[in-house]
Amino acid sequence: QLQLVESGGGSVQAGGSLTLSCAASGYTWYSMGWFRQAPGKEREGVAVLATGGAGTYYADSVKGRFIVSRDNRKNTLSLRMNRLKPEDTAMYYCAARVGWISGASWSRVSEYKYWGQGTQVTVSS
Repeated sequence: QLQLVESGGGSVQAGGSLTLSCAASGYTWYSMGWFRQAPGKEREGVAVLATGGAGTYYADSVKGRFIVSRDNRKNTLSLRMNRLKPEDTAMYYCAARVGWISGASWSRVSEYKYWGQGTQVTVSS
């Protein structure tokens, strides 16, 4: 059983930066990434790293601003968010699934079995 715990959320002004972290137990052969959900909206994929370095996927809305990375020694997944916009305001969730995930399906919520509790990010204009 994989457990995920997020941290690093908070409030920031537009144009600022935040880094989210996800601590994972039993961190081995998993694809991991970040999703977000704004009030009244569906959960959406933000960025995912396929296991074994097989692929890195980003939502178009965050390309060039967000960077997802993992530290295998610390069993940690991170999301560096730069040039934040008010529309980035959401609850951010760490997610994981056993094995590889393709570029065609990386953003599907149903593909991920393990989820963290979420961390809130609020960007003010």
